[in-house]
Amino acid sequence: MGNTATHCAYCALQCAMTLTADAGGRVTVGPRDFPTNRGGLCQKGWTAAELLTSPHRLTSPLLRDDRSAPFREASWDEALAVVAAAIHATQAEYGQDAVAVLGGGGLTNEKAYQLGKFARVALRTKNIDYNGRYCMSSAAAASNRAFGIDRGLPFPLPDLAETGAVLIAGGNVAETMPPFMQHLAPVVDRGGSLIVADPRRTATAERATLHLPVAPGTDLALALGLLHIAVADGHADRAYIHDRTTGFDAAWRAAAQWWPERVERVTGVSVQAQRATVAALAAGARGRGAVVLTARGAEQQSKGTDTVTALINLTLALGLPGRPSSGFGCITGQGNGQGGREHGQKADQLPGYRKIDDPAARAHVAGVWGVDPDDLPGPGPSAYELIESLGTDGGPRALLVHGTNLAVSSPRGRFVAERLAALDLLVVSDVVLSETAALADVVLPVTQWAEEDGTMTNLEGRVIRRRRAVAPPPGVRTELAVLTELADRLDCKAEFSDDPETVYDELRRASAGGVADYAGIGWDRIDAEGGVFWPCPTTGHPGTPRLFADGFPTPDGRARFVAVEHRPPAEDVDAEHPVYLTTGRILQQYQSGAQTRRIPALAAEPHVEIHPDLAGRSGLADGDLVRVVSRRGDAVGRVRLTTTIRPDTVFMPFHWGGEQAVNRVTNPALDPVSRMPEFKVCAVRLERVPREAHAAPTATRGRRPRRVVGPDRLPSGAKELAPHEPTD
Repeated sequence: MGNTATHCAYCALQCAMTLTADAGGRVTVGPRDFPTNRGGLCQKGWTAAELLTSPHRLTSPLLRDDRSAPFREASWDEALAVVAAAIHATQAEYGQDAVAVLGGGGLTNEKAYQLGKFARVALRTKNIDYNGRYCMSSAAAASNRAFGIDRGLPFPLPDLAETGAVLIAGGNVAETMPPFMQHLAPVVDRGGSLIVADPRRTATAERATLHLPVAPGTDLALALGLLHIAVADGHADRAYIHDRTTGFDAAWRAAAQWWPERVERVTGVSVQAQRATVAALAAGARGRGAVVLTARGAEQQSKGTDTVTALINLTLALGLPGRPSSGFGCITGQGNGQGGREHGQKADQLPGYRKIDDPAARAHVAGVWGVDPDDLPGPGPSAYELIESLGTDGGPRALLVHGTNLAVSSPRGRFVAERLAALDLLVVSDVVLSETAALADVVLPVTQWAEEDGTMTNLEGRVIRRRRAVAPPPGVRTELAVLTELADRLDCKAEFSDDPETVYDELRRASAGGVADYAGIGWDRIDAEGGVFWPCPTTGHPGTPRLFADGFPTPDGRARFVAVEHRPPAEDVDAEHPVYLTTGRILQQYQSGAQTRRIPALAAEPHVEIHPDLAGRSGLADGDLVRVVSRRGDAVGRVRLTTTIRPDTVFMPFHWGGEQAVNRVTNPALDPVSRMPEFKVCAVRLERVPREAHAAPTATRGRRPRRVVGPDRLPSGAKELAPHEPTD
């Protein structure tokens, strides 16, 4: 037997755990004390090892011989030869940008870095982006323009327990990352305030001292109204605004139009609740501190960047960023959502969070890679825009997918499937046959979390170690090995390695001097210290757990207020589609469900939360099947009646594919800055599905003709942090 100290496979909390492998290869999970989880795990963490031996596991490359053929098993040599030949042929006929890459926020730093390098150096394509575009891109854009830097939390997570007030805009951490609640419970226990803005009274809102039931798509109006009250009622910290910020006057002129009564009419949040929110944050600012956190509810909108900006403006007016136990933060979702975007997967970035159109950045990274800076491509389109262009005239003809299930996770899902079908070549590297992999021409089986070494960067900006606990099944390769061999088959002259520590040391050199500087963070140091916060430019540097204490990384050292204006959702309700739809996660499932839906203990059924008043008007009863229909498509789930949601809104989780995929319904309208789709609000109607027509919803995984180019139980005594249980 052997014990391996590592971190969870799922969210950005990256809970610490110990994996124990017995002589037969069976792996069990035990919690490990760490600042983020403090010895707690959620259901997903406790059951994470079950996927290692899942019967759904891919262990051999899969190929289709022609457009109507089923998959057949192939050797690695044949599969990689097909992929390399197809890439050569596609680029010879259509140009280098005819091959595209989509990555994921769950890849290790090493894999994310190597994937970005592979796209720019081996493929020389501009067309690379990743599913983190759907995660916290709006918060990243807002943080960059306000603070000059983007790190999910600019302070260690345990600082939250010391603060006096927390506002969470659009986050339900009690279900999405239950151990997070251990850091919020002390705030309330010590007489402080926990305020949650959400259309639903979620498990997190149940634990709060105040719930703001904001109408979908009106978070920006609420944020402007809170700034209005902060200034008009005398809570603004004028000295802080004068000494540490710029742009206040323009931001105030925009917020001055949003008096409390107007905000109430637009958002549904009462004047009393608005004033109570600002009073609580102001009291915290004068006392133990105050923090504003955003998550996907506020961010996944076509105005998500401006919404987050308005909330940052509120924190600046109250004088919070840079003070102890205070400030603004974003609750990062994916396991490596932070590190995954820092080192080259994002369309406009190079390693170290460098801008790809910056000549100095290009020169530095090209020097590390041993290529001419002029040979590096420029910025490409965002994830959804890239998907829209697949198979079109002038668009990519081939797509390589790593660590994302875009057929389920992208908005306007039926259209996405059409674009994938229009490709000449779709290659998916994955652990299981996800809905996206099921549409592929070539599927490559790769290692998963407990079978590989590497690093992750959690929501705090803490770089931690992922350690190999077991050998992968025979026939499975690491993505580093796949990319290295493909680069060789494509006659790439730059060096690639399949050794993760070698790749990481190159990442350190490439990031040196960048905003996200990892140069001083070696594997040995992470092992010795249990994690190191970036930026950390030298081995003698202590790392940076807390940002902004001495200033902001802007040209003048000041944080920037940015004036923003409210606008309605891209698609509002009307007579034909009279109900708002919002989407999100549930406790048992994770992201597109490709992993968690294959773990029996996490079994859950897709449902649609509906207020009894709305259900009555719609002729629906608890347990009925209902079809949620938008202008783009429909999805089916079972009615769950609840008074915890607004009567004008329904909620559906997004973890399922087929006819249960709510992203067949959602709106791809994009934020003009972050290019984030508007997942969190669209207009729908509800149609009851006759029982005789549907005994039960079933997951479906379609297969379309294609053309190939080229040759519920936890372990005994387990401590699970569930939404409604005490967490301290």
